[in-house]
Amino acid sequence: MKYTPLNKDLYIFNRQRLVKELKSNSIAVFNSNDIMPTNADGTMGFRQNNDLFYLSGIDQEESVLVIYPDFHDQKLREVLFLKETNENIAIWEGHKYTKEEAREISGITTVYWLSQFGQVFNTLMAEAEYVYLNTNEHIRAVVEVQTRDARFMSWCREHYPIHKYERVAPLMHKLRAIKSDMEIEAIRHACEITEKGFRRVLEFVKPGVMEFEVEAEYVHEFIRRRSRGFAYTPIVASGFSACVLHYIDNNKECRDGDMLLMDVGAEYANYNADMTRSIPVNGKFTQRQRNVYDAVLRVKREAMQILKPGNTIPEYHKEVGKLMESELLGLGLLDKTDIKNQNDENPAYKKYFMHGTSHHLGLDVHDVGNIYRKMEVGMVFTVEPGIYIREENLGIRLENNVVITEDGLLDLMHNIPIEVEEIEELMNA
Repeated sequence: MKYTPLNKDLYIFNRQRLVKELKSNSIAVFNSNDIMPTNADGTMGFRQNNDLFYLSGIDQEESVLVIYPDFHDQKLREVLFLKETNENIAIWEGHKYTKEEAREISGITTVYWLSQFGQVFNTLMAEAEYVYLNTNEHIRAVVEVQTRDARFMSWCREHYPIHKYERVAPLMHKLRAIKSDMEIEAIRHACEITEKGFRRVLEFVKPGVMEFEVEAEYVHEFIRRRSRGFAYTPIVASGFSACVLHYIDNNKECRDGDMLLMDVGAEYANYNADMTRSIPVNGKFTQRQRNVYDAVLRVKREAMQILKPGNTIPEYHKEVGKLMESELLGLGLLDKTDIKNQNDENPAYKKYFMHGTSHHLGLDVHDVGNIYRKMEVGMVFTVEPGIYIREENLGIRLENNVVITEDGLLDLMHNIPIEVEEIEELMNA
């Protein structure tokens, strides 16, 4: 990894929180992600399973974490299993964790090689009553490949068929929705790297540059600041492409008179930023562009006022929809007849604002968390309204990352330029 490892106290604290949620005499197992193949002997870049990382800080393939808080032998209440390295692996793949390094990163005292897993696990299972297994239960997940967790689930049920099995995902969703101060600091750092990239791009963009050149400016700045790179596939969309919500081709020329929508974010230590900014390619907003931009900015600011403890995401989105409806009326995009004839299932504003305003943010960009759970202090959200006018080749979205605190919202992107005047000044400096 490129980042400096976070303090092991974070992972010790996270494991302590999980232990409080487990039933008595339970064992919980977490597997790393696989290194996924492409073609021939090619592989994709490794990305750790976020639940295992959340509990251990271990960022390496073929790793397993076993937690059994009630086991008789205290040394086996937390056990980490690692891929054992050798000279050939060191030559071809490079350094892998030593046991000492894994202890220092995770705060877990007992570390074994993966080859010892079967014997140790059998010893633990002889005493355990409940077994918590992990699955991807994000409501938008599309899982079309068999994961390491899924293979382990099949193996475990085959070898230990009469244990009582439980889902650990709901517990992880509950825990990961509330961020500790150390997690918030990691997200803040990712936001600060994202800010550096955006300020670089403001100096670079002009008519005639290609979208992929803008993308390259971001990734250069991100990586030089110890980020892996983009937190997600970047959207760099000029003109009409900004009206395609998940446009990722990034292959068009940025033309004079167009707006450029950039939905990008850096990651740091596996924690993510998620920013969107919309800027005029030529450095100067037209009056129409500014009117739409200001409308989106007003919705964003008002949405932040109602993102507070006690609200839920579905109710919050309804409230933001009313704010957007008012702005679209003011822009002449909707009229009173549209409002009168709308229905609850398909409100009129959806023609120009089709997506939600906020989602959880953390180790996953669309982080885990129950959308029906009331918002609480410590939750981190995006706030990202947009207006997309396909007939005008104009799409504008603005997005910041915020933390719900006891005193209101902490805007982790408050330093990233968003005001029209500041953007124009920086682009024309």
